[in-house]
Amino acid sequence: MPTQLTITKLTCFLTMNQSNESLYSVPNRLRRMENMHVAFWLLKDISWCMIWKPLGIAMVIPTLSIAIWIAWKNRHIKIELSHNLAIIFWITANSYWMISEFLGFDEMIVWREYTGKHIALIPFVTGAMILLYYYTVLRPKEIKRRKSVTLQ
Repeated sequence: MPTQLTITKLTCFLTMNQSNESLYSVPNRLRRMENMHVAFWLLKDISWCMIWKPLGIAMVIPTLSIAIWIAWKNRHIKIELSHNLAIIFWITANSYWMISEFLGFDEMIVWREYTGKHIALIPFVTGAMILLYYYTVLRPKEIKRRKSVTLQ
């Protein structure tokens, strides 16, 4: 006689297989690049924290390059592209802010009360706007399209 745990596992398995959601799996090559990207990003931020200027500035190039490569590889999946573009703008803003501190123009007044580091708001907000557009415009359209396809 099956135990309650076995029945629960079977129910979960059947429920997952009956779902209309498509699965997204990450190819190993892309996963390795994503993992390397995280390592470069952490090294960049650790360098920023420790004020290791040459290493921090040097790590911008591989961190940003891999982020762009990942976005390009996922360009056909809207949710992945929008999040990866937001990450690109986040890294850009983060890197600019780090460089502004390293080179000493972070506290320099640029306009009114805004300083050099406030310019990082431009890519930060751009990334946020991309996600806002995805979740308010593109995602509802995807859901509506998926519902209309499954109803027919």
